[in-house]
Amino acid sequence: MSPAELKQLGWSSIDVLLISGDAYIDHPSFAMALLGRWLIHCGFRVGLVCQPRWTSTDDVSALGRPRLFAGISAGALDSMVAHYTAFRKKRHSDAYTPGGQAGQRPNRATVVYTNLVKQAFPGLPIVLGGLEASLRRLTHYDFWSDSLRRPLLFDAKADILVYGMGERPLTEIAQRLQQAQKDNTALPISAILKGIPGTAIISNDIPARAECLPSYEDIEKNAELLMQATLRLERQVHEGGPTLIQDVGQRHLVISPPSPLPSSQELDTLYALPYQRAPHPSYRQPIPANEMIRFSINTHRGCGGGCSFCSLALHQGRRIASRSRKSILAEARELLKHPDFKGAISDVGGPSANMWLCCCSNSKNCKRSSCLTPEVCPFFSDQQRQYVELLRSIRSLPGIKHVRIASGIRHDWALHNPQALKAYVQEFTGGQLKIAPEHSEANVLRLMRKPTLEKFEAFLQEFIRYSEQCGKEQYLVPYLLSAFPGCSDSDMRRTANWLRAHNWKPQQVQCFIPTPGTVATAMYYSGISPEGTPIKVARSDAERLRQHALLMPTSDAFAPIHQQRRPRSSPRSKNVSPRHSQKASAQSISSRKRPR
Repeated sequence: MSPAELKQLGWSSIDVLLISGDAYIDHPSFAMALLGRWLIHCGFRVGLVCQPRWTSTDDVSALGRPRLFAGISAGALDSMVAHYTAFRKKRHSDAYTPGGQAGQRPNRATVVYTNLVKQAFPGLPIVLGGLEASLRRLTHYDFWSDSLRRPLLFDAKADILVYGMGERPLTEIAQRLQQAQKDNTALPISAILKGIPGTAIISNDIPARAECLPSYEDIEKNAELLMQATLRLERQVHEGGPTLIQDVGQRHLVISPPSPLPSSQELDTLYALPYQRAPHPSYRQPIPANEMIRFSINTHRGCGGGCSFCSLALHQGRRIASRSRKSILAEARELLKHPDFKGAISDVGGPSANMWLCCCSNSKNCKRSSCLTPEVCPFFSDQQRQYVELLRSIRSLPGIKHVRIASGIRHDWALHNPQALKAYVQEFTGGQLKIAPEHSEANVLRLMRKPTLEKFEAFLQEFIRYSEQCGKEQYLVPYLLSAFPGCSDSDMRRTANWLRAHNWKPQQVQCFIPTPGTVATAMYYSGISPEGTPIKVARSDAERLRQHALLMPTSDAFAPIHQQRRPRSSPRSKNVSPRHSQKASAQSISSRKRPR
């Protein structure tokens, strides 16, 4: 991260420059650490520039011109999500910045950083990546400008975009550019880098056997075509699919099929690299994201849920890639050597913790958008017993006092295995457990691709029963969404009534944010369901605020007096998110009547 560190390493220059909108934390839950250490493992010298000033090129040029390329990411969040709330108000903090200080990355950071690199190093190949690039790879609706925007490559004018998890495509980019330098090739960069799985480029030619999506201009004229393009992009991620083409003017965006899932052996190697589990020593203030995730273990990637509003399925995919049990136990033993480790592992999980090792036995023929809704797929293998055994094995290590699943579980999947559910509640819940019912109404839950309310209530009954069996006072931390596309004021009132009937007073509720690229955002923009049926959309701020207020009553009469005490703070989350926890006290869960 500095010329002095280059000298200390004995490097005269770097091969790859990685630029991020986040501060640097050397932990395997953060992309810059994973990618940087992986590229070094593959033989490349890597420099890092994190949260550079954007008023000059001094920061991005501090390490000198990289030999191969610059890789650019806005950080762990889309920069607009990082800066603004659901009502376009500026956020007051940033969990990925020292001291939690807001404003240390620009709006539309990927575009701004690309322009800085072009000024500092003319002609240097530029690779876009991270969540912002991944979700904006296609024509997309931008909530903050309330407009349709072109694919990010056209605005940033970079050479190639990496979507999804980037280790394989980024390594292949580095290898191809290195070989081109050795061969002294005269080919343009687009020709050198074409066809890499998990990437998108701009081309003047259409590849053979590619599928054409509605063009940017066509979607401008007919908003419903955004739904068609988004669903097709989703299928490409889930199914492997053909190359996709989207025209923008006279040029073509070419999106190659996704990179294959990494094997357990590949993931084991990646997570065994020498991460320090600490921010860079140059920082003088603590970084909130590090505090949340420092002593956690990532077990897998991907989520079979396929929720329509979630970026995970579009970024990591619906197929699960899991580390081996041996690798995870080895990481737990490494934690014991850390001088600050006190014996508590905050999380052993992933996007949905109880999906470790789960896989589809019919993946080649599967056309489902979710492995779990409307009902659990019979081809989705249940490995929750092995997951519980893994948790118990980690807990049995000398020096380990507690093992938790702070990343949360998918409750309908937990119901599928009662013995595993009992273990989650009685052995691995540290007073609170994250659950995402999101809503109460069947028509809204269907559009969300979430399980029915009946399944949540069945889970709730089991949570109460198992908590009482072991004599624990325990909290559920339910996530709720307001103003989701297809949700009317009446739907929201029924959800509020359901909460009132259960004596629940949520402290915070997330209003739906139309993040780029998701199916739910296509619903918001187009006003139709994935099936093409017109739906009600709360589009104005007044409508959204009205729905939001229905779940955020100001009257203390909403809950009995004995439930109005402040609940404990929520468990620390592995993936920092602008969505906040909803809290329901254990007293309100365990002392009231069972739901019917």
